[in-house]
Amino acid sequence: MRPAAARPRTALAALLTALVLALLPAAPAHPSPAAPAAGDPTVAVSRTQAPKGGELTVSGAGWKAGALLMVLLCGQGTPEKGVVGGTNSCANTDGRAATVDPRGAFSVKLPVVAPPRPCPCVVHVSGVTGTQDVVDAGFTVAGHPTAPLPDATGDGRLAVLAAARLEGSSGFLTWFGAPPSRTLVLTVGNLGGAPVRDPVFLVGTARGVLAPGDEEQQWRGTIKPGQKARIELDVELSAGAHGDYRVSVSYGGKLLAEQPWAVGRPWGVVLFWALLALVVPAALFRTGMALVDRAGGRNRAPVPVPVPADADGPGTTAALPWFLPDSAPTENSPTTKGHS
Repeated sequence: MRPAAARPRTALAALLTALVLALLPAAPAHPSPAAPAAGDPTVAVSRTQAPKGGELTVSGAGWKAGALLMVLLCGQGTPEKGVVGGTNSCANTDGRAATVDPRGAFSVKLPVVAPPRPCPCVVHVSGVTGTQDVVDAGFTVAGHPTAPLPDATGDGRLAVLAAARLEGSSGFLTWFGAPPSRTLVLTVGNLGGAPVRDPVFLVGTARGVLAPGDEEQQWRGTIKPGQKARIELDVELSAGAHGDYRVSVSYGGKLLAEQPWAVGRPWGVVLFWALLALVVPAALFRTGMALVDRAGGRNRAPVPVPVPADADGPGTTAALPWFLPDSAPTENSPTTKGHS
């Protein structure tokens, strides 16, 4: 138990401490770490070689935050050339999924198994949602057969991996009949054994039961086997188009995707023609009436105005129209007679 004399000292010390803390500036709150700017995604493995039955840690950085990734161990692949043969060369049943954290990084444990194709092998990381990036890291499965990479022969086979959608909106001029336009966006993957370079897609637009009007569009880039890519294709209709349309995209004679497109009526054009139908007849009518009035005023004879008797006062007689006022006959004027 403290002595009674020490209690005032303790209370005074506590008061001084509180006063000092109140005078000191408040420490700034620690802000939450900001996500670094997204750059090129990278992948690293905890070791470059391991026997079957072991485990390795796969980590990465620079990925889009919140994206879902698929991590596979594949044969017949190198970081430079990718996976020859696509995901058919990967141990798909032993793959792992990973979610990118807010800082763009991820880490996952991957079992070391024998892929269905011989090495050289890679750890294949591809985006499932939020990103379409693909990165391969070299790896060796100890004891697994090794063979040279086969030539990338055969045909590339593209397939749609995500639902196609139309992006964009109509501008103000579309309300007055300008051509409506959109961007068709779809994600495709190469399921074949050869890379697809600069593919040419066939984009068609159709209304009702009419045959689609097709247009070829070339996408610049290379899609390696097992990789995916985001494709953006421009779609434009004719001026004044409206109604329900279907937008389709094909590759190699195969329909990849089809998307409906409801195009609104250009009401600005309807309003213009309605005003024109009212203004033009009214202007023609006014012009015609003005011409009739002008023509009638030139051909109409002046109407004589009769002057009533005593118009100039009582006792006066109006002069006849064929006599001037000074030459009107009087009572004393002699009557001209002819020669007898």
